[in-house]
Amino acid sequence: MIDEQLERWQQAAVIDAATAERIRAFEDARGAPTRLRWPVLIALALGGLMLAAGVLLVVAAHWDDLAPLARMGLLLGLIGLFHGAGSIVTARFPPLATTFHAVGTAALGATIFLAGQTYHLQASWAQGFLLWAIGAWAGYLLLRSWPQLLFAAILTPGWLAAEWTDRIGSFGHASPAALAGGLLLLALVYLMADARRRRSADRTTLAVVGAVALIPLGVFVALLGQEPWGRSQSDLPVTVRAFWWAIALMAPLGLAAWLRGREAWLAILGALWVAAGVNLGPHPEAWVYLWGAAGAVGLTASGVFDGSRRRINLGMAAFALTVVVFYFSNVLDKLGRATSLLTGGALFLVLGWVLERLRRRLVHSTEGTEVA
Repeated sequence: MIDEQLERWQQAAVIDAATAERIRAFEDARGAPTRLRWPVLIALALGGLMLAAGVLLVVAAHWDDLAPLARMGLLLGLIGLFHGAGSIVTARFPPLATTFHAVGTAALGATIFLAGQTYHLQASWAQGFLLWAIGAWAGYLLLRSWPQLLFAAILTPGWLAAEWTDRIGSFGHASPAALAGGLLLLALVYLMADARRRRSADRTTLAVVGAVALIPLGVFVALLGQEPWGRSQSDLPVTVRAFWWAIALMAPLGLAAWLRGREAWLAILGALWVAAGVNLGPHPEAWVYLWGAAGAVGLTASGVFDGSRRRINLGMAAFALTVVVFYFSNVLDKLGRATSLLTGGALFLVLGWVLERLRRRLVHSTEGTEVA
């Protein structure tokens, strides 16, 4: 990796050959990097998942044979066991300690919900997600590890979504526009967490969560106005709708202000795009595709602005997906079988070539400032 960079710098006349040799000698003297390689990371991740699943299966196999008090003692003991093991190995192997603490936080969620089932608690199931999220935030504040932040970043909006489902269910068939719009905006804010001069493991964790959730949530929002259940909200009082819309918009924008400071205006543009998406209504499908294409272009532009390869790649993928869906939904059935195949094949080949060239140029423009 260092050799490729040195060669590129020499070709650009940034350094001469003698300087390149001194840099290479300095890096060689430092020895091998201490950062974990991906096989070790995969082994730790799979090991943690298998350990958590195995423990839960063992507990489930003997669940009916245990008294309620024994069940709670076992579950609480598992939480203490995993977090205790993490504390013990922290000094010797920090990544393994991080894995143990993550399994302990996962066991906390199982304990909360199984306790409610065991003692037939009548509390809202959404409050279980709240307690789990509080535990994850406590773990993050104490450990400052990205798996704890991952739990917290997923469980906090999960709790709000559960509260919406629990409270709005009493009003009949209400539109999930506020819920879907708020989650989509939050995914955008997560995705824009890392930028120039703002890169860290925590911000990368949020950005990855946003990248994974963005396209599925965007598709869900695009479908809202096309379905009768997505437009039915007459049962909801105006004050209730206003309250949930305030949470859906202000909570992500507040987080964006904390993460980005003055550059939070990017999130405001994202909020306008989300608001347009949830209010498309039963318009012609062309508006839906234009909305999706506009979001893809805006996401790519924000990636260029922030020097983020992740956003550039995701924006290009979203634009290509929009074109593909548009072709199969609105063009394919209007052409003959042979014509549609020939036209589609030629279109996708040209589109792929053009988008890849454009993606490479945009990514190249961010070299030296890219964040991911």
